[in-house]
Amino acid sequence: MSFYLRWTLLVLTTALCMAAQAEQEPWRASWDGAVYGYASSMNVRDDSVLNPRNYMAKLAQRSDTAEARFNLKVENESVRFTARPILFSQQARNVLGSTTKSEAYLSQWQARWRMGENLALSGGRELLNWGPAQFRSPSSPFYFNNGRSNPMSELSGMDSLRLSWSPAVSSSVYLARIFDSGHASITPDPWGNSWLLKADWRGEESALGVALVKAESQAMFVGAHMQYTLSDAWLLYGELASSTRSNALISPVDANQPFTIASETSRQTDGLLGAAYTFENGQNFNAEYFHYEHGYSADESRVYFARAANAASIFPTGNSIPSLASALSLAPSLLGRDYVHLVWQSNMMESTGFWRMMYTRNLSDSGDELGAYGETVLSGQLSAYLSAVLPLGNARQEFSSLFQYAATLGVKIALP
Repeated sequence: MSFYLRWTLLVLTTALCMAAQAEQEPWRASWDGAVYGYASSMNVRDDSVLNPRNYMAKLAQRSDTAEARFNLKVENESVRFTARPILFSQQARNVLGSTTKSEAYLSQWQARWRMGENLALSGGRELLNWGPAQFRSPSSPFYFNNGRSNPMSELSGMDSLRLSWSPAVSSSVYLARIFDSGHASITPDPWGNSWLLKADWRGEESALGVALVKAESQAMFVGAHMQYTLSDAWLLYGELASSTRSNALISPVDANQPFTIASETSRQTDGLLGAAYTFENGQNFNAEYFHYEHGYSADESRVYFARAANAASIFPTGNSIPSLASALSLAPSLLGRDYVHLVWQSNMMESTGFWRMMYTRNLSDSGDELGAYGETVLSGQLSAYLSAVLPLGNARQEFSSLFQYAATLGVKIALP
């Protein structure tokens, strides 16, 4: 409790100081938002070895959701307050029954004080997301899944206090103290009580960013992202990371050996290379290759599913439940080592709608996944959208190990 009390007092003191300095300056306020209503359906695999009869993952096979997302801002020349309140209500159903969840929370919020021409202090729940990658973002330890493969996703910020310095228009450096992972953070929180040092540089044709993150109980994370504009049409980009994993599930190649759990793995390097081409009509095509050293090799992946199949064959007796629970919760974020990801999307500036098509290939287990998102304006501020994911493979391949398809159909009302 004393930790959170110190954090609350620090934020309140900072806000009072900012308000005292800025009380003579005029204030400006603005807001916008959107209300969503959508229904989702998922066809769970009957033959899943990781999730027999859906008793382990307990995936929602049907859900109906109402959600409202708002953006609020109050500012003057020295001080800016922003907040993103979320109102969420969902009823989900599967073979085990139905559940209802309703909550209201701040996905993001920030109090920012411009202390001088080049210096700023901010505190709150901030989205520490960066890098140009579409598939996964290895340069960010907080948002490896950056949500770009799902335009409907809502990322929550990290609770932090940040000091930023911008010595020039083209460069910036900031130091942040991260207290926890924000809304719905887990216990223990892997990034609670950590430090972040981030530096960025941007030129006319290129950009570079470097991030260093040190958590209390884990080796330092080192990440970098860069991009280079070849022409008006071509963009080359990449991301790198050097890091360890804690509480990591190890899958020995010897099938006679069980899963083991490493308190911390050895340092590994992940890397993504990508190219983007913009057509004359504004449509965009991205091609990416991602090497994920923390994932399993082809042999490790094969034996990973073999162990899960052995546990599923005796489920729920013996040691099957702990084995499957470990396989689901402690496996790496991606099961494979090498991936190809392709994205083709429409011009995002079009006022009539937006579409996005995706294809991903897991080169380690030869599995594929197709994804699509489409949104069209029906009238005025009313839009309809459809999102779908179609894995192509069997129960022992990553993308198709849990479900056979998933789809979401909804409407969105823009406010005000």
